[in-house]
Amino acid sequence: MENLTYITGNYGKYVSVKEKFENAGITIDYFKCDLEEPNINNIEFISKEKARQAFEILGTPVFVADSGFYIEDYPKNPGYPGAFVKRSGISSNITELLETMKQVQNRNCYFLDCLTFFDGKDYFQFFGVSKGTLSHEIRGEQSKKAKSNLWFVFIPLNCNKTLAEMSDEERNNRPDNRTSATDEFINWYKLNYKNGKNLVKRGC
Repeated sequence: MENLTYITGNYGKYVSVKEKFENAGITIDYFKCDLEEPNINNIEFISKEKARQAFEILGTPVFVADSGFYIEDYPKNPGYPGAFVKRSGISSNITELLETMKQVQNRNCYFLDCLTFFDGKDYFQFFGVSKGTLSHEIRGEQSKKAKSNLWFVFIPLNCNKTLAEMSDEERNNRPDNRTSATDEFINWYKLNYKNGKNLVKRGC
């Protein structure tokens, strides 16, 4: 079977999942590319479209992973920015985000991840959710594994540290009851696709 390729413009995303795949006995290649995102606030649709673009570029089985960030009581726009987290500029200017949220008491927020695998014929999608709250200040250290600057202000449920303040062990074992799109995909891939047979169709 052809190699499995993770295509993304964010090297931190690749670093953060590479070890998981290796531990599962799956080798993945990395291809750096910024794919065009449809102008729609729908993480599932965006991820599927980017997987299609990625396959057109490489012509081999690919997967892409996208994250939306949803702030429950964002002023005048609940749930913002959602799938627009990158183009809104929020992830690149967290100082401005904290200023906007300064007077907001309800700071509940969550990441919604969507991983889409496309083999040139069928799409398979997997989802993960991580709930938490928004801190009142920027906290933590830079890390190559950081998927987003939001790591500096996102405190997972049942925790008192931001993702950027946590060690690798703390992040991996945090008690926030999160679900992982990557883990779901790895488990499915090992059972249904790794040996060259597509046994179970999932997704769209």
